Amino acid sequence: MPAFLSPRRPEAGLLPVQVLSRTEGGERLHGLLWRAGPGWRMISSAVLGGGMGERRWILNAQVSHGYRRTDPDRHLAALALDAGAHGNGVGLMTAADVRAYGHACDGGVEATATAGLGVRGWAAAPAEDPAAVVPGTVNIVVALPVALTDSALVNAVATATEAKVQALLEGGYDCSGTPTDAVCIAARAPAPDTEVHAFAGPRSLWGARLARAVHQAVGAAARP
Repeated sequence: MPAFLSPRRPEAGLLPVQVLSRTEGGERLHGLLWRAGPGWRMISSAVLGGGMGERRWILNAQVSHGYRRTDPDRHLAALALDAGAHGNGVGLMTAADVRAYGHACDGGVEATATAGLGVRGWAAAPAEDPAAVVPGTVNIVVALPVALTDSALVNAVATATEAKVQALLEGGYDCSGTPTDAVCIAARAPAPDTEVHAFAGPRSLWGARLARAVHQAVGAAARP
């Protein structure tokens, strides 16, 4: 398994992102790695580490446009290990060049998005042959400096998705996303004597900040 090489220094912030490079099948590919460490709870639709629970890292790995592996979870786990990420984590993938990511902050919430929009459409579309769907991906990673209840984490996913669609429409894209979009929301694990927030809808304090950050990040990533 080709290892990630020559990591760039992580950006500063709540959950710093590090840009990584590797050569695979003769092609130069890249990845974004967030080393969260302990004390984080995440909810994600990712193929690796999806669901809800404590996670220590997030990897958004670029793969080739002709990606045909049938074990993406194992592939992502191996790439994360090669990059020095240990323990439970979240792994996402995309054919987009992740170096063109969009990043935004709002009131302590940080959002990063990568956008591959070559194949896009509306969520409620006529039935089609699943084999005919060619993956295109908008991946969103959000970090909040507070703890959220389980229901608020689910609410945060919905809010991030709404903000993504708003950004795409305002950017001139006639779609609600792509067939393989993924999201990961990272929030602080509850600790003694700290508030656990019960709401993350777009009009709640933290949901509104999340929505604005995602809207800006997706808009920047989707810009031609």
